[in-house]
Amino acid sequence: MTPLQALVTLPVLLPMLGAATSVVVSRRASAQRVIGVVTLTLVCVVAAVLLVAADANGPVVAELGGWSAPMGIVLVADRMSALLLLISTVVTLAVLVYAIDQRISDYGRETASTTFHPIFLLLSTGVSLAYLTGDLFTLFVAFEIMLASSYVLITRRTSASRIRSGMTYVIVSLTSSLLFLTAVGLVYAATGTVNLADLAGRMGALPEGLRAVLALVLIVVFGIKAAIVPLHFWLPDSYPNAPAPVTALFAGLLTKVGIYALLRTQTLVFPQDSPSTLLLVIAAVTMVVGALGAVAQDDLNRLLSFLLVSHIGFMVFGLALHTPDGIAGTGLYVVHHITVQATLFLVSGLITRRTGTVSISQMGGLAQRAPHLAVLFAIPAITLAGLPPTSGFVAKLALLQAGAGAGPAGALVAAVVVLASLLTLYAVARVWVRVFWGAPKEPLADDDPNDELVVGTARSARGMYVGASALVVVSVAIALFAGPLSGVTARAGVDLHDRTGYTDAVLGPGADPGSGGTISAGGRPGGVDGNATVRTAAGETPEVTP
Repeated sequence: MTPLQALVTLPVLLPMLGAATSVVVSRRASAQRVIGVVTLTLVCVVAAVLLVAADANGPVVAELGGWSAPMGIVLVADRMSALLLLISTVVTLAVLVYAIDQRISDYGRETASTTFHPIFLLLSTGVSLAYLTGDLFTLFVAFEIMLASSYVLITRRTSASRIRSGMTYVIVSLTSSLLFLTAVGLVYAATGTVNLADLAGRMGALPEGLRAVLALVLIVVFGIKAAIVPLHFWLPDSYPNAPAPVTALFAGLLTKVGIYALLRTQTLVFPQDSPSTLLLVIAAVTMVVGALGAVAQDDLNRLLSFLLVSHIGFMVFGLALHTPDGIAGTGLYVVHHITVQATLFLVSGLITRRTGTVSISQMGGLAQRAPHLAVLFAIPAITLAGLPPTSGFVAKLALLQAGAGAGPAGALVAAVVVLASLLTLYAVARVWVRVFWGAPKEPLADDDPNDELVVGTARSARGMYVGASALVVVSVAIALFAGPLSGVTARAGVDLHDRTGYTDAVLGPGADPGSGGTISAGGRPGGVDGNATVRTAAGETPEVTP
């Protein structure tokens, strides 16, 4: 394994080791904070290196345990996975900075935690593994790491009513996990493999009806995790009840991992040469239902949750086109939305902390009392609405161009994109008018001082503003560097649509996806004589005889 290939394992290993170290030093709060920040900073650096390498030379593959694909577990960093890994880790780091200063402000500088910091890093481990894994079963493991971590984060130091809301999230997640494991078993029973590159060849040999059933099951599984309509019902009741850093992390990352899984499987395992009618309908309905739900809300966090659902539809739309331009548009929109949605939830936490309420109708005049907070809300709000020259405008323009070039069905859903964008603009404008304009109102008292949501303080710690401001800067940077970023996502769209580069990197140049191999009595992959061919990091194919 070359040094570059070894780097692919670090985004998974570093947070895992950081979590373990954080448990060891659980009595020293300052050490936990340093470990978390340093670990995520290193992962950001590694992700940036992997993105540059993948963009320049193609996917970087690490074969774990010395076993080559398709029998062994592989981690793959291609353009799309490395890009999403980088932006996700940047957001995770900013959220951690926000959370650290919030905890210092609420509990004191010397108060450590045996759960928050380790679980936070474990969640980052699961996200990294989901982006980098090259097989379905390891993807299932990654989701379970994320979900187990999120169960803890969403129910820490909270009230009975919020635990009841969190139970909806837990039950739905467990149900989707059971369905996912069932889907993995069905795929393996039908094809004899769970390696994604190998499935790219084997799935085509199955009867059309069986392929359709397997594709539909995985759409349902990842649709639940991504919160597409009508599988979104759990999200508006679960996310608003968690502390702001937790909600921001979930909104920015967890649903996008579901979109990434959908993107990877639908392009690599179930490719199509024409737009998917089912996904186009799902995308249109998700956009409209989410936007209308947001318009009807008085709870700020529920409004943002419904907007999150609506904009998941934008990402599904690009995928549904099954064209390089559509896939590139989805990738660009995911990058933009990860940053902006997390920022809005962090800013919502700052607003709630000052006002003591999440009710929009009970707020007012914040622009006079906290003009810096008004700016922090305004920039991501207009970015989410897609006003030029923001990153949201660039991403939506890419989707609209892809839709217009994909035939009448694509053009029709592109019109829905415009409608949903207008509804988003109306929703965030209503928040601006009611929360920031008008006569200032006195903050309300904290109705539950014992939970982790400290509100009604009329102030916030400086580090919380630093974390939110950092994400605003990132979203502005995405707009400023939209040209190079669009180039990366365009090349990633071609890669995902073509599939050859990915399968060649994982299985070897010129390999026949789906040829796989058998398992000998000795337990090694190989032919009837038990011999195995193993592709090394240098590309040699030495014969290994047990």
